[in-house]
Amino acid sequence: MNNISSNSSLSTLDRSILQKCIHCGMCLPSCPTYQETKIERNSPRGRISLMKAIAEHAMELTPEFAHELYFCLGCLACQSACPVGVDYKTLFEASRQDIEKSKVLNNLFRLTARTLLIKFLFLSPTRLRTFGKLLRLFQKTGLVKWINGFPFLPQKLREMALALPPIAPRFSFELISSHEIPSGNKSLYKVGLLTGCVQDLVFPNINRDTADVLLYNGCEVFCPPRQGCCGSLHAHNGEMETAQQLAKALISAFPVERLDGIITNSAGCGSHLKHFAELFPKGSEWRKKAEKWDQKVYDIHEWLVKIGYSIPKPTSLTIHSIRVTYHDACHLCHGQKIKNEPRKILKSLPNVEFVELKDADNCCGSAGIYNILQPTMAKKLLLKKIERIKETTASVVCTANPGCLLFIQKGLREQALNHQLVHPISLLAHYYRLTNQDSLEVPQSKA
Repeated sequence: MNNISSNSSLSTLDRSILQKCIHCGMCLPSCPTYQETKIERNSPRGRISLMKAIAEHAMELTPEFAHELYFCLGCLACQSACPVGVDYKTLFEASRQDIEKSKVLNNLFRLTARTLLIKFLFLSPTRLRTFGKLLRLFQKTGLVKWINGFPFLPQKLREMALALPPIAPRFSFELISSHEIPSGNKSLYKVGLLTGCVQDLVFPNINRDTADVLLYNGCEVFCPPRQGCCGSLHAHNGEMETAQQLAKALISAFPVERLDGIITNSAGCGSHLKHFAELFPKGSEWRKKAEKWDQKVYDIHEWLVKIGYSIPKPTSLTIHSIRVTYHDACHLCHGQKIKNEPRKILKSLPNVEFVELKDADNCCGSAGIYNILQPTMAKKLLLKKIERIKETTASVVCTANPGCLLFIQKGLREQALNHQLVHPISLLAHYYRLTNQDSLEVPQSKA
């Protein structure tokens, strides 16, 4: 057993955060794990009771508590449902930070995996892209299909290797110039474009589509080629010091003072990117820089609706209607409170029949690396999501987070379903291209 120290993250939280939960139970219907197990400790109020007991030294931080906090998806649906505004995100991240400091879950495999992924690869865009290139080569050879035949590798490592998504042939910096201006130099806004880490390796086409949509709407785009991970993965997994380090690097990579907005197209990243100031001490120089950063970060859907985006016009190429549905990524709808903007954009597309997805804001089970750490629960949530998608009879499913895209695609593939899965902004970019093909194919760029 490990006693929590007096300067732990939970112990040093403002008392009002820990005391705010009134145990009313309004969060219970929204919590995916509680709905599956009906066990109180698997609910938000159950977890908060444990956090409070540990913070007040009424109980020790045990492996059981640690496993419980990693059984939580961190989807923040409880935060949306809470009538008194409990800040579950802060409690959740503080708890995981204490868990990692206590080392109660440490074993050789876990320690090696976390060190390699979180503290080595994701700290450097160069290292991450080099790893991506090696993985791409490995996937091209076809050896990945035979990885289960390598008995000298730990089973968990083999499972992780098989779960890795295909790496794109080119990364974002190879598709997007560091500085691009709209056709005719008609620049109304100056924005920075964040390319992410997983998005950069797996879905750089979404980043290119986002740049094209911004250009079409009169935005001058700054996209530093060496920008790295935002630190969301680290903050959600108890590595706050590393998250702080990554935040500093990302802020330094952009000309923040010159920009009207800093644009993200990844729900999980956006929820973290808007709160960089919380990573730094009050009154510090980095806190001031982060506060300016936070004020300028926008989700792409949020930004487009704010500036009054151009609605694509019907053409001879858009005469056939398509049925489209939309899955709310947890950290977009619960973390950033953005639900209407993606729907507004999708409903504005010519000859698109938008059909609402039942339980659209229920987690699909991806939740960052949750689907790797908790595959059984993740699979249950995924199957529920796939059933809801089937009910819509939509041919196109949209969602705005790379993890959701990958996990839902996995579920559709396993059931041999032919739905097209796309980011809403990629669909918007497609319609812009149909409306005016020349305006997007040759964006001007500056070195």
